[in-house]
Amino acid sequence: MSSRGSLMFLLHAHLPYVNHPQESSFLEENWFFEAVVETYVPIIVSLERLAADGIRPGIAVSISPTLGAMLENEALEDKLANYIESRLELIEKELARAKDEPALLRNVKLYQRLYTQAADVMHKYSGDLITPLKALQHAGQIEIITTAATHAVLPLMTRPEAVRAQLSVAVEDYIDRFNRKPSGFWLPECAYEPRLNSYLKLSGFNYIFTESHSVELAGAPNGVYSPYRTSNGVGLFARDAASSREVWSAKFGYPGDPAYREFYRDLGYDGDYEYVRPYLGSDGIRRPLGLKYHRITGGPDLAAREYYDPEAAMARVEAHASDFLARRMKQTDDFYAAKGSRPLIVSCYDAELFGHWWFEGPAFLETVIRKIRAERLPLQFVTPSEYLNSCQEPAELTPVVSSWGENGYFDPWVNETNDFIYPAVYAATDKMIETANRFRNQDLPSLSQRALNQAARETLLAQSSDWAFLLYIGSHAEYAKGRLEDHAANAVKLLSEVIEKRIDEQALAALEQKNCLFPRLDFRIFASVSRF
Repeated sequence: MSSRGSLMFLLHAHLPYVNHPQESSFLEENWFFEAVVETYVPIIVSLERLAADGIRPGIAVSISPTLGAMLENEALEDKLANYIESRLELIEKELARAKDEPALLRNVKLYQRLYTQAADVMHKYSGDLITPLKALQHAGQIEIITTAATHAVLPLMTRPEAVRAQLSVAVEDYIDRFNRKPSGFWLPECAYEPRLNSYLKLSGFNYIFTESHSVELAGAPNGVYSPYRTSNGVGLFARDAASSREVWSAKFGYPGDPAYREFYRDLGYDGDYEYVRPYLGSDGIRRPLGLKYHRITGGPDLAAREYYDPEAAMARVEAHASDFLARRMKQTDDFYAAKGSRPLIVSCYDAELFGHWWFEGPAFLETVIRKIRAERLPLQFVTPSEYLNSCQEPAELTPVVSSWGENGYFDPWVNETNDFIYPAVYAATDKMIETANRFRNQDLPSLSQRALNQAARETLLAQSSDWAFLLYIGSHAEYAKGRLEDHAANAVKLLSEVIEKRIDEQALAALEQKNCLFPRLDFRIFASVSRF
């Protein structure tokens, strides 16, 4: 059956760079461990299973450079292995504890399969999850794109040198990791302004993704249902709000279904303290352990939750996948009736929604893809490059300034909870640019070169959007504030030491071990463009 319309799924995989090699356990490193076990491994397994069955997934995945660096960090891989092993040890105890409770035992066995799967996949690929993703892209099953070096909100970067550095480092990082140039670019937080066009073009990107109102308010003739191009030829895809809301929203979308797993109730809080204490980390503070045995059920009382029923949840996955596709076919029918052409529906999600936040998410994704094939539905998944290579020249459009997030105009990243951070970020950035210009043409001693390169890393890390967002939502706020202040201070200190020729080599080495991403970074990336 011929296609009635095209679907484009973009999973944005990103975590802030968190690496504390001097600590045996560190709370915020669990973000990474949880995402690997609950999201990245299940998604990779689903994609590989589809490919093995002769069903091409045809989705796009953006992998942030900071996440890529953590996935290739050997110290974090060792800690991840310990994390998985400790959970499997706890699960063995839970199997014994639950032996006389069938409903609980069924859930414990579910987690035994989940963590065993993670251990098996990590062993299969020697701890490197980039390898299977690279193989899937090489085989044409998926398309992988990149985003800014440290996920900075680019319109908030006041200096063009900072924007250029974020893009250039991202391109170099992608080439090192995937052995090819990136075609597409995920704008961090979908944050767009026209000033970015020239930098995106010069960095070699063929296309970007924007928020819905970025094109709708610009008078786009087909709304979000067609690609467009900027005046200098950068393609752009706009997010379809309807298909995103159905999957994203816990209140209005599928993840809030009472049959699905409850995220907030966890053995780390429910279990007897002495029983769970060996698995809480060195500080002994209660925290999620990843073993969540209850379903959403309904109502605000977590204590009233019933045990999770995996079979009932999978039945809802099947129903929701059918509903999702029926809604997409109605969208395509309505658009064709109005415009006489086949639409493109662009659905963009944080990858971590699938599995971590919405436990059934990977199964939903796989079921949607399988149903199109099994039921011969008149829809097809396409990757961004495929679509641009096959469609007519997109219409030119000048998108308007926008972002995603609350209110759609940068509110989560600039507000009364976090606006105090920007003077420190801008001061470090200004000093980095000034110092890069000063030393750009000098033949420097090795120690000075190392210090300047590390200052560039610290500057990039200070620019991350994650610190402002964590402050905004009040989650791990002290950690976020400390990270931002430390990176900015580290950059300024290193630059001063180079200028004053008094570099503390021991302190520099410690920073190089801790913040060791972008191994080929050259500080000159922050130098201003010469004008003659």
